Parts: sequence; structure tokens; C-alpha cells
Amino acid sequence: MAGRGALRRRITTPEVNRPGLALAGFPAHFRAERIHIIGRGEQAFLVQADAHRLATNLERMLADQAVPCLVVTRGLRVPPALAEACRKFKVPLLRTALETADFIGELTFLLEERLAPFVRLHGVLVDVYGLGVLIQGEAGIGKSECALELVKRGHILVADDIVEVRRKHGDVLVGTCPEPLRHYLEVRGLGIIDVKLLFGVGSILAHSSIGLSVNLEAWNPEAVYDRTGLHKQTARILEVEVPLVRIPVSPGRNLAVLIEVAALNQRLRQGGTSSAEDFNRRLLARMGQGRRA
Repeated sequence: MAGRGALRRRITTPEVNRPGLALAGFPAHFRAERIHIIGRGEQAFLVQADAHRLATNLERMLADQAVPCLVVTRGLRVPPALAEACRKFKVPLLRTALETADFIGELTFLLEERLAPFVRLHGVLVDVYGLGVLIQGEAGIGKSECALELVKRGHILVADDIVEVRRKHGDVLVGTCPEPLRHYLEVRGLGIIDVKLLFGVGSILAHSSIGLSVNLEAWNPEAVYDRTGLHKQTARILEVEVPLVRIPVSPGRNLAVLIEVAALNQRLRQGGTSSAEDFNRRLLARMGQGRRA
């Protein structure tokens, strides 16, 4: 509706603002960097407000270069004073036919998705018993073969080779697959296979929250591996700590079964139960009884 030449202004935050107080002359705590929504209440005030006072308030609002745009909802008529101010300060003024609440909901969802912290990781993401398991390791260690075995056992593939991870509200990490690679697996010796065609549409998932990181490592007899499960390790992804399990790879080990058990064990821990800690308490109690005897 105005300010078309400024449509390249950047949107930097997923939050939106209803600028009623700023329009009325109370600019304290005005968040210029947000998209500003003009609904029925704001539009009615703009139509009836004193012209001189309104021009002053609009100038105070729109002179800030951080303002990305204003959006009038419900297909409402754009007040001339608002259109003129947006043209003067080169601020995009848009209009939508959507109801205010519906538009804010759709817009917030879109912005949270687009503006979420993002990283691409080399690995495989599989949903195992409802828990997103990120499998990583050196090239050729067997990540894709392990994922294939998990899919055969009824679990769900999210991504192979490249996992796109976004951090959502509440420090939740959500992994997805780039569109060109979706529902494909690359297995050395077999080549590219289409998991959806081979195992059905129920074998793939568009996204999954990441609850466990598994690192496959070539067996090293000199390395120290956790034997009890008492020492909790974590991987740091986008500043979020994710439980980490290191699994040494050697001939004869069934990695798919080990990852299944690791996922089940992690779900128990999320529910407040730790087999290792329970065993340790029982052992210490038994040792204490032995000393007293």
C-alpha cells in the first residue's frame, strides 16, 4: 500500500507488535525491530485521532530504521495519515485479508521457522521409539547401514548424510532433511535407495526433535569407553547440550540393536529412571551392610 521501494528491509525477530500505545503517544518500550500489526482497534484510532498529534506519533515510530514493515489486517481501509507517513519514511505498508489473530499465528510460525538458529551436520537422523537419534561418525563407519537396519526393524528415517538442525523455543533441536535428499539413503555397495518406495510411506518422517546423539567410533583398544553408564556425556549443538553415547564399532557388533537400547535407556532417563544409578545405589548399600557385619 506504500513504501514499496523499502521492501528489502530485514526482519530480525519472530515476535510481532500491536503498536496501540505508540500510536497514542506512549513510545516507551516500543520495539521498532518487530513487524507491526494494524488491526481493527488501531485502524479505528488512526481514523479518529487528532491529525497533528497523530503525525507526531507516527514520525516518532517510523523514523527508526529498524522498523521492517507495517501490516493492516482484515482487508481494512488504510488510513491516509498512515499511508502518507509510510511513504515519507520509506516504510513498507502491507495489507492482508486475513483476520488479525489468524495472520499473527501464521506469521509467527513462519518467522520462527525461518529465523531459528540453524546448522547443517554430517550424519543420519532416525526416529527410534519416538526419540530422534542423531548418528554421527567418520565417513565409511557404517552410519547409513545402521540407519537401514533400523528402518528394517520398524523405525523411521528422517535424514541421511546431511541433517539440517534448527533450535526452536525451549532449546528444542529439530532435525530435517534437505529437500533433494529426502527419503533417500546412500549405502556403499548398493548405491542410492529410495526408502519410501522400498519400505512404504510410514518409514519416513519430515522432521524429528533430537533427543540423543550417537557417535560411532572405530574400535581403539587404548581408548576408554563407558562401562557403567554413570558418566553422562553430552554433545553441544547450537549451544544446546544433547545426551551423547559413544559406541565403538568392531566386527560382529549389532549397532542397530545397541542404538535401540540406547534410545530406550534415554527415554527411561527422561522419565527419571537410571539403571546405572539404581545399580550403583544397590551395590553401595550392599557394601555398607558387609562392613557393618
